[in-house]
Amino acid sequence: MLNRATTIALLAAVIAGPLHAKDRTDSSATSVEAAFGNTIVSTYADGRTGELWLSADGSYTAEGRRHDPSRGHWRVKGQRLCLKQVKPVPTPFNFCTPIPKAGMGQAWAAKAASGDAITVKVVKGHFDPGRQSRKG
Repeated sequence: MLNRATTIALLAAVIAGPLHAKDRTDSSATSVEAAFGNTIVSTYADGRTGELWLSADGSYTAEGRRHDPSRGHWRVKGQRLCLKQVKPVPTPFNFCTPIPKAGMGQAWAAKAASGDAITVKVVKGHFDPGRQSRKG
């Protein structure tokens, strides 16, 4: 089962092997590329957040709402972002979520891999809500 950090990946409601040109469309690629260098923040009903950082090389790092770190690979399949966790425990399946058309700072409703309802948005820079600061 995916850990909470990968759930963020669902944040990935925004945006999951490497990204292959044949797997993406121009609009979904643009939405995903907007996340590079920025933070995808998932907010749960209890107010806690999880963060996801996508890299252009197809990798991601994440921190769940319980501060549990994870990492893996992402790819775009059609209009969906798919994440596959590698650490701390490799998962044999991908978690895929629709890629919204929301812009920077605009929130949208989504579901975490756990099934929990969340609100997701892309925040400019490397945001760490635990320290309430931004890097970069």
